[in-house]
This record gives sequence, C-alpha cells and structure tokens, in this order.
Amino acid sequence: MTATTPTPQKDHGRAGRDLPAAITSAVVLVGAILASLLFWKTAFMVIVAIAVVVAIWELHRGLQAKDIDIPEQPLMLGGVVMVVVAYFWGTPALVSATAVTALITMLWLLRRGVDGYVQNATAAVFSLIYVPFLGSFVALLLAEGEGPNGGGLDDPGVQGIITFIAITVASDTGGYVAGVLFGKHPMAPVISPKKSWEGFAGSAVFCLVAGWALVVYLLDGAWWVGLLLGAVAVVMATLGDLCESVIKRDLGIKDMSQVIPGHGGLMDRLDSLLATIAPTWLLLYYLVY
Repeated sequence: MTATTPTPQKDHGRAGRDLPAAITSAVVLVGAILASLLFWKTAFMVIVAIAVVVAIWELHRGLQAKDIDIPEQPLMLGGVVMVVVAYFWGTPALVSATAVTALITMLWLLRRGVDGYVQNATAAVFSLIYVPFLGSFVALLLAEGEGPNGGGLDDPGVQGIITFIAITVASDTGGYVAGVLFGKHPMAPVISPKKSWEGFAGSAVFCLVAGWALVVYLLDGAWWVGLLLGAVAVVMATLGDLCESVIKRDLGIKDMSQVIPGHGGLMDRLDSLLATIAPTWLLLYYLVY
C-alpha cells in the first residue's frame, strides 16, 4: 500500500497571510466603502448593517467552541435597528434601542429553560455591546454635518468616517510594516506572539502623522487635536487587536471565519475599528465639529 503524502501548507513567511488575496480583498472593500461615501452616504449604512450581521454570526460560530449559544436572531435584528436609529435619530435613540435589544434577547433565551441561561445571556449582552453598539458610533459619526441626505468629500460626516478608517488603517499598516521588518521584542507573547514593541512603535508613528495630516488638512482642525487623535487611536487599535486575540485564544480558534480571503473573518478586521470608533467620535464631536 502506498503511503499518502500530506499536502504541505503554504508558507506565507513572516507576513503570516496570503498577501495577494489579502490585497485584493482590501481593494474591493475599500472601493465599496469609498463609492458609498462619495455618492450617497446612507448607502454606507447598508455596509455597516451587513457587517453587524456577519460579525454576530461569526461570534455565534466562535462561541459554540465553548458550548456558548447566543441567540442570533434578536441580536442581528436588534443590531441593525441600533445602527439605523443611531444614524437617523442620534444618541438617545441608540441608547434606547440598545436597552430594548438587550431585554428582548434575555427574554428570548427564556424559551430554552434554566440550563446555561446566565452563560448565554451574559455572552449575548457582551456580543451586543461589542459589535452593534460600538459599530453604531460609525452611524453617529457619519450623520454629522448635513445629516443622512449628505455625501461627498465636502460632507463633515464623510470626512469623519474617512479620518476614522484611515487612522485605524495607518495603525495596522505601521504595526505590520515595522513588525515584519524590525520586530524582535514581543509585546504580549502569550496573547499575540507576532505583535511586537517595534510594531507598536511603527503604529504610533503612522498614527500620529496620519492624525495630524487628516485633522489639519481634511477636517480643518487644530494640529494638536490631530496628534491627540493619533495617540488615542494607536492605543485603542492595539488594545482592540489584543482583546480579539484573547477571545480567539480562549475559544481555541485561529480565525473567526474565512469570509474575507487573505484576512480570515470579518471580526479579525473589525477588532481595531470597533475599539477606535467611539473615542474618535468623542474627540471629533467635541474638538472639531
């Protein structure tokens, strides 16, 4: 009998990912985001709503590795409602929708009985805050300026979203480049072995430069606000990435899913964005708009 030779896994080197697939996916996603923002910014809310639904599906899938079963239906529906009301009616509507969704989700779980109720309800409320609540700050930021009827580069809400996405991407890019080229000292080897202090330094440099340039030249704000935004963004983006790494390690999974070629799951890309959006909205709302 001839022995079967195992199929060798493709080595992606220090990059740790399939770069051609990752770049292609990134270009498609960025293209869709820019197209929606430039022509009709309300269309961007459709992208956010889809992202919320997919992210909750991924969390449900990942949590099942620890026999935690969150109810997808109320979380998905409530999450979309939270994004919509935040965009059209602002912060008070978001707070109300979050509270109602949490209560409905806990009532929904009563149908399953007593066993595992506390575990599943706790995980469900955690998922609610982690994804749709934080994601709804994107809606709050986008609604600034001309409101839902605006769009284009002259719209303050669109400018804010571009700033938020660009500064978070700058953190990821700076950390990736510096980490691959110079990374030698692990930041948190137990949580994320590939994340290094050199990478964090690269993230800090990229974020500070991006924050200063975007706030001064795009938002017409003060230079010190840009530096403050960059400093806050690099800390929050790094913490967001580390928190998601802790979740995956605790669940015993490598990626939340494989829905984005070259990147893994959607949550693997949203981790730093979700952690950065609320502080970004606060800083821009009180210091720029």
